[in-house]
Amino acid sequence: MDRWKKLAASLPGPAAAIALGLLAGSIAIAIAGGSILETYAEMWKGAFGSFYFLTSTLNRATPVILVGLGAAVAFRSGFFNLGAQGQMALGGLAAALTALYVPGPGWFVAIVSMLVGIAAGGLWSAFAGYMDARFRVNLLITTLLLNYIATLFASYMVAYPFKDKTGSAAMAQSQMLDNAIWLPKLFKGMPAHVGLLLALAAMVALYVYLTRTVSGYEARMMGGNPLFAVYGGVRRTPLMLGVMFASGGLAGLAGAGEVLGSQYRYIDNAFVAADFAWTGIMAALLANAHPIGTAIAAFFLVALQTGGMGVEMNTDVPLEIGDVIQAVLILFITVKFVRGFRRRRKEGDPNGAAV
Repeated sequence: MDRWKKLAASLPGPAAAIALGLLAGSIAIAIAGGSILETYAEMWKGAFGSFYFLTSTLNRATPVILVGLGAAVAFRSGFFNLGAQGQMALGGLAAALTALYVPGPGWFVAIVSMLVGIAAGGLWSAFAGYMDARFRVNLLITTLLLNYIATLFASYMVAYPFKDKTGSAAMAQSQMLDNAIWLPKLFKGMPAHVGLLLALAAMVALYVYLTRTVSGYEARMMGGNPLFAVYGGVRRTPLMLGVMFASGGLAGLAGAGEVLGSQYRYIDNAFVAADFAWTGIMAALLANAHPIGTAIAAFFLVALQTGGMGVEMNTDVPLEIGDVIQAVLILFITVKFVRGFRRRRKEGDPNGAAV
C-alpha cells in the first residue's frame, strides 16, 4: 500500500510537465495559424490512427524504452550515465558485425549478436565507471565525452573496413544481414518486432530487481543517500561497475535490436539522427527513473514524434510542434533538478538521488 501511495504522490509532477508541454504546444499552434483541436487530432491519428501507425509508434518506442530503462537504473543508483548514444552505437555495430561473420542457424546468430551488443554497450559504460573509481573522473563528463569516441569509431568502421561496397558507394553502412537473422515481426506486414517484447521483459525485470532484491535495495539506498549506504556496508565501486554495465548493456541491446529488427544493417549516424538516446534519457528523467513510468514516458515522447509527422502532412503546422512540447518538458526537468540541488545545499547535504 505504501508503494502505491508513493507512486501516486510522484504522478503530479510528470502530469504537470505534460500539461505545460501541451499548453506550450497550443500556443505555438495558435501562433502558426493552425487549429489547436485539429492539430492535436492529426497528431493522435499520426501516432495511433491505424493499426499500422500504432505498430510504427511501438517500433520506434522499442529502443527508446530500452535506453530509458538503462538510464533509469543508473539514475536510481545515484550514477549519471549520459553515454547511451555511444553505447547504443557500439552495441548496434557489434551486433551487425557478429551477425555478418558468426556462422550458425539464424536464431542462434541473432541471440549471439544481441548478447555481443549488450556486452559492447555494457563494457563501454563500465569503462566510464572504472575511470570514476580509479581516477575520480566525473561520470557525467566521462559518459558524455565517450559518446563522441564511440559514434566516430562506429562511423569509421562502416565507412572504411566494413563498408558495404556492393550497393551505393555514397552510403556508409555495413552489409545487409541475412534474412534468417532478422528479428521476427509481431504482426505480419507491420513494423513492430520481438524487440518490443524484450523491452517489456526488461522493464519487468528492472522493476523486480529494484523492488524485490537485496542488490536492488542497495542500489536505491546508494542513490538516495550515498553516505548512509557506504556506512551500512554497501561497496560503492562494485555496485557502480555493475549498475553501469547494466545501464550500458540495455543501451547496447537497443542498438542491436534496431540493427536486427528494423534496419538489418548498421547505418552510419542512423541512431543519432533518430535521437533515440536523448529521448530515452528524457523519459527516465520525466518518470523519476521508475521502470514502468519510464516505459510509459518513452511511449508518450515517441508518440509526439510520430504524431508530428502526421501533423506536417495534413495541416499547415510544422512537425516541430512535437519538439516544442518536448522542449517544455526538458525545461521542467531542469527546473526540478535546480530546485533539488538548491534544497540539498541549504540542508548541507551535497549527496542525494540523481533524480
